[in-house]
Amino acid sequence: MAGRIDAFPPVAPPGARILILGSMPSVESLNQGFYYAHPRNAFWRILAEVYGEAVPLDIPGKVALLTAHDLALWDVLRSCEREGSLDSAIRHPEPNDFSGLFERCPQIEKVLFNGGTACRLFMKHASGILSGRRWARMPSTSPAYTLSYERKLALWRDGLECVSKYQKRIFGV
Repeated sequence: MAGRIDAFPPVAPPGARILILGSMPSVESLNQGFYYAHPRNAFWRILAEVYGEAVPLDIPGKVALLTAHDLALWDVLRSCEREGSLDSAIRHPEPNDFSGLFERCPQIEKVLFNGGTACRLFMKHASGILSGRRWARMPSTSPAYTLSYERKLALWRDGLECVSKYQKRIFGV
């Protein structure tokens, strides 16, 4: 029988311009107390590579990576019933309060969905709140999504449309 689980609060630094949304934390993430904790999930590796930084190994390092690059991170769902970690097992979903988040972080201009389920759930429960913000469905960074790492990295790089602060300082980009 599936149990009710609750998601993490958002990581939403004051200067966040891009919001990355997953569906719901995995069992491993829930056990470790932070987003994308499964060692085979490519999320932190992709962000580190896109921004030219070392892969963060602890929660403060992960928060610092997000903050340094004006990224917010959250999940579409506040709560659901689920056995295991698969998105296909989600039952009785309850969405997060995106109105409140966008009110606190009005400069968020883009929303990236980490996988199809996150995108579908958001569109079903909260699509009206996008109000002109750009958005994109990104390939899931989960090991369950079998697209090659190189392809995931290229698509995420395009979705983030980023230039690191270091490159901006040095090259004036």
